[in-house]
Amino acid sequence: MSKVILISQLPLPFSKIGSWTTLYKNYLEKEHSIDYIVCPEPEEKWNSVKYSFVLNDKLNKLQKRWNKNSYLEYFKALTKIIAPDEKYIIQIIDNFGIVKPLLKFLEEKGLRKNCYIQFFYHGFAPYFENFQGRNFFESIDEMVVLTNDSYLAHKNYYTVLPTRFSVLHNGIDTAKFSPLLPQEKQLLKQNKGVGDKKVFVWCSQDRPKKGLHIILDAWKRVFSTRQDIVLWVIGTEAKNPQAGVEYLGKVPNNEIATYLQMADCYLFPTLWHEGFGLSLIEALHSGNYCIASAIGGVSEVLQYGKLGKLIEKPHFVSEWENAMIEFIENPIEFETIPKNLYSTNNWNLEMNEIISNAKKSLE
Repeated sequence: MSKVILISQLPLPFSKIGSWTTLYKNYLEKEHSIDYIVCPEPEEKWNSVKYSFVLNDKLNKLQKRWNKNSYLEYFKALTKIIAPDEKYIIQIIDNFGIVKPLLKFLEEKGLRKNCYIQFFYHGFAPYFENFQGRNFFESIDEMVVLTNDSYLAHKNYYTVLPTRFSVLHNGIDTAKFSPLLPQEKQLLKQNKGVGDKKVFVWCSQDRPKKGLHIILDAWKRVFSTRQDIVLWVIGTEAKNPQAGVEYLGKVPNNEIATYLQMADCYLFPTLWHEGFGLSLIEALHSGNYCIASAIGGVSEVLQYGKLGKLIEKPHFVSEWENAMIEFIENPIEFETIPKNLYSTNNWNLEMNEIISNAKKSLE
């Protein structure tokens, strides 16, 4: 029976906030199909999996420089667990740089035919230029992307695309991110001093591609005509105070759900090709009316407008202004998001299916 090896540049479990690390934490604490993890040594360890640790001591640093191989310590860790008479599925997450040296390592050891390389890509648009991509896709056995639209973007971009593809949507804890009863929500809002207001939320790091500057410009125009609204900005500190805007800073991860449950409308003005958008589905499952850019994987996440308002021209401030006013005065009726859609439980089941299918291809 094939064994499954996960190669991670981060120690697992990961002590800080991360999207895919959180998904793997939930997965590895339940029924999973991972046998080994190759990673730097974490503070704590899972008992349900075996480890081979990546060392980064002085000796390994010197050997990396001498051999001009940044991943030498990973291959030392792999050598400790790979047997020549076994077959392995090797999972790599977003680490494009390791693929070429990994292929060389496996070929030199005579192990390539015994290994099935799964590459999990959490972006959206193709990473390599057209002709450069061919060598990469010939080096792996399967590319796992976050949306069907991402697969189509790859299919339509590359002249030659010689690998298998699968889709694995992100998932969240739908028991944690769920709507409150109206009276519970109203009580929480009153305790926060916003019981008589419509609460809008933006949540991210303040980088230009996240679109906060677009929202603040639109907000200024909307707020000038009515003051029964408030905008909570989560994840960044105030730069320029603005009427009707409250900066909440970096809210602890375990408190985010409460703020989303209190909110009425979630704003997702991304200006780049998002792979998926975890905070968007957290807001959806928390009962928010969602307004989001029609960019990257976002349209698929909102099921092309069935679950929320898509802004086709997200770089136009007026589009956001009009969408906010529409929500306040005459909101669109969207379908209720099914409880298991984009859930961690579904993610776990689909990951096991992806691994099962890979074993069928290998054996």
